[in-house]
Amino acid sequence: MAKERKELRRGPMERLATLLMSGIFVYGGWEAFRQPSGRAAKAEKLGLSNPELMVKVNAGTMMAAGTALALGIKPKLAGLALAATLVPTTMAGHRFWEEGDPKGRSMQLTQFFKNLGILGGLLVLLSKRRSVRVPVCEPPEE
Repeated sequence: MAKERKELRRGPMERLATLLMSGIFVYGGWEAFRQPSGRAAKAEKLGLSNPELMVKVNAGTMMAAGTALALGIKPKLAGLALAATLVPTTMAGHRFWEEGDPKGRSMQLTQFFKNLGILGGLLVLLSKRRSVRVPVCEPPEE
C-alpha cells in the first residue's frame, strides 16, 4: 500500500505574483549596493550613523530576500524581510512632504505610493495561512 504524505506547494498565481514582485527588490538592491552615495546622503540627513554601510546592508537584504522570494525559498520569511526593508527605504527615500518643487513632489509621491502598493502585496503574502496542500504519493514499499 502506498504511503501518502502531504507537501506544501504554491499555486501558479502565487508563484507568478511573487516572481513579479521580487524583481524590483533584486534590481533595486543591486543598484543601491553598487551606487550607495545618493541614498547614503539621504540616510545621513536623517541622522543615521555610518549611512553608506546602512544602505549596503539594506541593499543586501533586498537582494537576498528578493531572490529567495523569486525562488520560493521561505517566501513568508523573505516577504517579512522585504517589508522590513521597504518601510525605512520609503520613509527616507521618498519624502514628498519635504519637496518644494511641484514636479519633484509629484515624482516622490508617485514613488511613495508605488512602495505602499508593493508593501500591500507583501502583506497579502504574509496574511496567507498556508499554501495549497497537494497530496504526493511515494512509491510502494517492497
